Amino acid sequence: MVDQPKTFSFGEDTLTAGIALSLASGVTIGQISEQALKKIIESHNIVQDIIEKGSPVYGINTGFGPLCTTSISKEETRILQKNIIQSHSVGVGAPIAKKLAKLMLVLKAHSLAKGYSGISENTLQRILWHIDHDAIPVVPSQGSVGASGDLAPLSHLFLPLLGLGKVEYKDRVISGAQLFEETGLQPIELGPKEGLALINGTQFITAHAVMVLDSLHNCLAHSDVIGAMMVEGLQGSIKPFFQELHALRPYKGTIHVAKRIQLLLQGSEIMEDHIDCERVQDPYSLRCIPQVHGASRNAWLHLKELLEIELNSVTDNPLIINKDLTISGGNFHGQPLAMALDYACLAASELGNISDRRIYLALEGNSPGIPKLLMKETGTNSGYMILQYTTAALASENKGLCFPASADSIPTSLGQEDHVSMGSISGRKALQVIGNVEKILAIELLTAAQAFEFRKPLNSGVILEMVHKEVRKMVSFATQDRVFADDIELGIQMVQNKTIIGVVNSVSKKKGLSLRTPFSKEFEVY
Repeated sequence: MVDQPKTFSFGEDTLTAGIALSLASGVTIGQISEQALKKIIESHNIVQDIIEKGSPVYGINTGFGPLCTTSISKEETRILQKNIIQSHSVGVGAPIAKKLAKLMLVLKAHSLAKGYSGISENTLQRILWHIDHDAIPVVPSQGSVGASGDLAPLSHLFLPLLGLGKVEYKDRVISGAQLFEETGLQPIELGPKEGLALINGTQFITAHAVMVLDSLHNCLAHSDVIGAMMVEGLQGSIKPFFQELHALRPYKGTIHVAKRIQLLLQGSEIMEDHIDCERVQDPYSLRCIPQVHGASRNAWLHLKELLEIELNSVTDNPLIINKDLTISGGNFHGQPLAMALDYACLAASELGNISDRRIYLALEGNSPGIPKLLMKETGTNSGYMILQYTTAALASENKGLCFPASADSIPTSLGQEDHVSMGSISGRKALQVIGNVEKILAIELLTAAQAFEFRKPLNSGVILEMVHKEVRKMVSFATQDRVFADDIELGIQMVQNKTIIGVVNSVSKKKGLSLRTPFSKEFEVY
């Protein structure tokens, strides 16, 4: 992740996924510079001029969608903007996480602050108030088709500006009206085009993409470390990670993964112990870690590149280019991220798939010194057998979730919106799959640590040795059956809290053992 700046100028500075998360967590404070404010006011004044002149411009003095040919009088424009937020608030389902909703506010503020949306300073400052005071609207998870933007979730996001909807504030969910009572705020009176500017855009999809990028990166990092532990535990060969091999098929992700694992295995007594063994080659789940993990890394990089464009784009409609040019186009269409999120969903699923195969491999008892089911006394004990049932179930569930949402389109708006992206579903599914992968990796972490133990008194390299010790602080070596669900829950916490990656980074820094590769900047900074 990038270094987290203390301040960020909305509409001016370059937004990344890391900075967006920092703004949402309150570590970085957002502000509007004088230069950005000047452009915001200029764009807002152009909208006022359009209203005064009366020339028809979509969404400013016309109806929306199929009502684009319906003229709206000057007097009715304010009613129109309020009504559009109310009428489009049709979301259903469980609310999205507070962090996601706050990200939506951050992303919308940055887009509006670029000065092409006709928003007023007053309205934008109210959005910033919600961010700064952690008063986060409650947004239902379902209802967006990903074009014309994320209309339903964005409508719910901005209902509280009118004193409507619900807000999570000071650890309570209260109504928009109650928020006004407690804070002394007054309803925003939306001017021409403001309602449309607020609810048109891809911020629901993009907020999910930010979370996917961050969470998938965590899975990728854990996959390499846990995979390296499993290579040691099962005494796999180090040769498949040699750079000489990958130079002949130089995908960035493959080279990056192979180099990192080679460095993690450096100095290992376990690897040295079987350097002249008779086994010719390992099963694919060990031997092809660079190719499989690397392919998922490439998918992650693709999402990162597209997301950084989207984060710094203006995606509402119409857009005020200058006083002579207003364009009603399709920047709100979610297809660019929808397809990338479906790709990332598949990339995450494959991490879980190969992880499950390594777990199964560890249970077979075909590696010298490793007992079947990772426990010496079986029969009365089932050992780690049933943990793999869980990973099999999760891996299978993920496969079902991998059908690309972006492959579907159902016309809406009486045919005016006749091709939609379904990108909101792509984002939601990707996060669901990643959540399952975190659980699979947690179970692989436990099985790898169990296999690792059978290699004693031989030591691993210093990094993996410390990783194993960290696992043992939470979960003890199993000599007989117990309630493994408790162990799994602790493993999940270690993965989600990035405990293991923290150990890797700490030991690397302390011992001067760099895990850098030629592509570290691309794969480790976002």
